[in-house]
Amino acid sequence: MTTKVYIALLSLAISAFAIGTTEFVIVGLLQTVADDLSISVTKAGTLISGYAIALAVGTPIVAAVTGKIPKKGFLLILMVVFILGNALAAIAETYEILMISRVITAVAHGVFFAIAATVASDIVPEDKKGTAISIMFTGLTVATIAGVPIGTYVGQHFGWRATFGAVAILGLIGLVANLFAVEKVKRQANPPTLKDVGQLVKNKRILLALLMTALGFGGTFSLFTYLTPILQEISGYSSGSISLLLLVYGVAVAIGNIAGGKMANQHPVRSLRFVFILQGIVLLLQMVLLPSKSLSIMGIILLGLFAFMMSPGVQAYIVTLAEKLVPSAKDIASALNISAFNVGIAAGSTLGGVAVDHLTYLDTAWIGAIMVAFAFILSVLNYRLDKKQKLF
Repeated sequence: MTTKVYIALLSLAISAFAIGTTEFVIVGLLQTVADDLSISVTKAGTLISGYAIALAVGTPIVAAVTGKIPKKGFLLILMVVFILGNALAAIAETYEILMISRVITAVAHGVFFAIAATVASDIVPEDKKGTAISIMFTGLTVATIAGVPIGTYVGQHFGWRATFGAVAILGLIGLVANLFAVEKVKRQANPPTLKDVGQLVKNKRILLALLMTALGFGGTFSLFTYLTPILQEISGYSSGSISLLLLVYGVAVAIGNIAGGKMANQHPVRSLRFVFILQGIVLLLQMVLLPSKSLSIMGIILLGLFAFMMSPGVQAYIVTLAEKLVPSAKDIASALNISAFNVGIAAGSTLGGVAVDHLTYLDTAWIGAIMVAFAFILSVLNYRLDKKQKLF
C-alpha cells in the first residue's frame, strides 16, 4: 500500500475513534447524567440501549436509501451529522433531547462504518482488504480503551456535556482529515436499494455470516463489559490503577486487530476458525488468571489480543461474500454486519449481566466462551459451504 493510502485509512481511523468514543462513553457517565437530569439510572441506561437499537435498525435502511450518493461525499455528510448530534447532546437540558441526539448520532455511526469499510477495501489491492479494514477499525478499538476513560474523566470533572462537546470537536478533526485524505471512490454501477436489504436477509449464507459476527462479538462483551469491576474486586487492583491497566489492554487490542487484518487478507473465514478457538480458550483461562494479581496482567494482555481480532475478518468476509452472492448490496451487507456487531454487544452484555446478578463476575468468562464456541461452529460451516459452492 502507498503512503497516500495509509494516510487515507488513518483519516478514517480518526473518525472511527470519535464515533467509537461517543457510543461507549455514556457507560461511565450514567450516574452523572441521571443526577443532572433528575432521572433514574435505569432510565439513563436506555440511552445505551436506544443507541444500539437505532444503530441496528437504522443503519441498513439509511445505507439503502442513500446508495446513489458518492461515497466520499456521503462520508463527509455523515461526519457533519455526527458532529451536530454530539453538539445537540452538549446543550441538551432534558432526557428527551439527549435521547434524540443519541439516535441521530447512532444512525450516522452505523452508516459511516458500513461505508468506510467498503471504501477502505476499495482503495487497496484485493489481497490487502483485511489489513485496510483493520487499520480503519483500529480507531474504534482505541476509542473503546482510551477514548472512553478520558471522556469519562472529562465528564466527571467538567460535566457530561463537556464530554459530548469534546467528541464533537474530535468529529470535526475527522471531517477535515477525510476531506483532504480520502480520494473520490468510483460510484457503483448499480447502487443498493431497499430491495437488496430483503435479498440479503433472505440469503441463508449472509444470515450465517451475520450470526457468526454477533456471537463472536457477544463473547467478547460478556466479560469486557464488567472488566473494570473484575479488576478491582477479583484481581485486587485499586481504582487508580484501572486506567493504566486499560491502556495495556488497549495496546494489546491494537496489536490483535492488525494481526487479525493480516490473517484475513486471503480467505477471511478460514482464519476466523483459528481466531475463535483461541478467543474461546483465552476467555476460559481468565477464570484462572484474573483471580491472581500477578497473573492477571497476562490475562489482560491475552484478552486484549483476541478481543477484537475477529473484527477485520468478519467485516472483510461479509463484504466479499456479498460481492459474490448479491453484488449490488455490498454496502448494505457491510451495514448489516455493523448491526450484527451491536446485536452481539447487547446480547453479550445482557448475558454477562445475568451472570453478575445471579452467579459471579468470573462466570462471564465461560458464558462468553460458549458464545464464541457457537461462532467457531458457524465459521467451520461457512468455510465448508464456501468450498462446496466454490465462492473463494
